[in-house]
Amino acid sequence: MPHTTSTATTAPATAKISLITGGSRGLGRSAALSLARKGGDVILTYQSRRDAADAVVAEINALGRTAVALQLDAGDVSSFAGFADQVRAALKTTWGRESFEHLVNNAGMGDTAPFAQTTEAQFDSLMNVHLKGVFFLTQALLPLIADGGRIVNLSSGLTRFCFPGFAAYALMKGGVEVLTRYLAKELGPRGIAVNTVAPGAIETDFGGGAVRDNADYNRSVAEATALGRAGVPDDIGPMIAALLSEDDRWINGQRLEVSGGIFL
Repeated sequence: MPHTTSTATTAPATAKISLITGGSRGLGRSAALSLARKGGDVILTYQSRRDAADAVVAEINALGRTAVALQLDAGDVSSFAGFADQVRAALKTTWGRESFEHLVNNAGMGDTAPFAQTTEAQFDSLMNVHLKGVFFLTQALLPLIADGGRIVNLSSGLTRFCFPGFAAYALMKGGVEVLTRYLAKELGPRGIAVNTVAPGAIETDFGGGAVRDNADYNRSVAEATALGRAGVPDDIGPMIAALLSEDDRWINGQRLEVSGGIFL
């Protein structure tokens, strides 16, 4: 049985619920905590690190908010119907509700190779998580997203600027940006706004932690960035939370790069 964790606290009826894929680490963790600090509740997913997911749930609990963690392989489309059933059950059991307001498609993984050496297996792995997974997971969860809700899809600065080795990854993210515009158009009648957030180079474990752990790489990123440093997760999470607030309700169908001004 998939692992779930939650608080026993009954959330106020007015609390907004955000479902964040890959919410146990990195940008997803930062977004989850930022939304909790703004008075929101969270459903977060993890692939294998149950301990990391439990730790984020505990941090959200400490902020006085309610959280549930569910296991999800974001690249396994065959599991999405069952996952949607788990979300439905969690909503009913934890919140006494049938819908949530915000979906943040954040889960991802990195795999780099020069174009000429990229294998079909690498291509398919990136596609399954970053493009096919986003498309069909959103489709599976759409009946559970409240009218007037929001969807945020994570892309990358690499759809604007180029680093050798990221052709397949950036291709998938470019597809997500196109999907965002189509979703904004098709879901508009339900009042659901859909946007893309495109981070620049961030100090996380993405790509083996290259930006975070490789001093030379980090320095080159800082030199290419107008604000003079590489990004950190808390440069991104609060921005996602702000985008999901009512103050930004009229932003729709947009790509918002959050990169500190890299490669201007």
